Amino acid sequence: MLEQANGVLQVNGLHVKIKTEQGAHSLIEDIGFELKQGQVLGLVGESGSGKSITCMSLLQLLDRKQTSVEGSIRLNGRELNGLKAEEMRRIRGKEIAYIMQNPMSAFTPVYTIGEQFTETIRTHTSLSKKQALELAAAAMTDMNLTNPSKLMKLYPFQLSGGMLQRVMIAISMCLRPAVVIADEPTTALDVVNQLQVLRQLDRLRTECGTSILLISHDLGVISELADDVSVMQKGRIVETANVFELFDRPRHPYTKQLLDARLTINERP
Repeated sequence: MLEQANGVLQVNGLHVKIKTEQGAHSLIEDIGFELKQGQVLGLVGESGSGKSITCMSLLQLLDRKQTSVEGSIRLNGRELNGLKAEEMRRIRGKEIAYIMQNPMSAFTPVYTIGEQFTETIRTHTSLSKKQALELAAAAMTDMNLTNPSKLMKLYPFQLSGGMLQRVMIAISMCLRPAVVIADEPTTALDVVNQLQVLRQLDRLRTECGTSILLISHDLGVISELADDVSVMQKGRIVETANVFELFDRPRHPYTKQLLDARLTINERP
């Protein structure tokens, strides 16, 4: 697979601050990384380390009245930071997709799954409603969701959290975006469906050249899919390395703590 010389997603000097009565407070500081075509970069760290804030800033989803985002976010050479909301809406879902951490809050409760799925497809393509439904059904089948035509007539509350998670991943993947940001994509899934999701993400990157930013607290998921790993602590990236090097020879004390915290199969609670 050929890699783009300058990378698909380039992030440099990213700072996010929240405005408070006491002044601006930094949430993340000096974040920088590059995603090449077909590369999977794992982003790990404990809760509150800044992983999800980093995702939201890349997608320009933070409240601009409450936060400020400084630095450069370039997608295929185009600067995203500071784009108008309407321009970002055209990019999100088609060129850069987002798999949210909480599937229950990702869907509007008053519309069926099919209505929300096909709306995403038709917003970014010239497909007819029938073609959009066919594409949606195929994407859901790929995610091991049986009887997609029936599922698309249901409302979000009629599906389990795990099923909603797989529907959300299917929506994110069906338009074959250049970049997928996956924030804890396997959290709500059992082991069988976790494996299915990882296989589909790997297929997306191998067949379509999609780059993936994979955020997870599950180091097993990271070791299975990621090429490189960045470790976040208190809003900063403290270490970046090849996945094998990071697991075998971690350099930063915080990385060592994360790896030591893993339970092995032989350990007793």
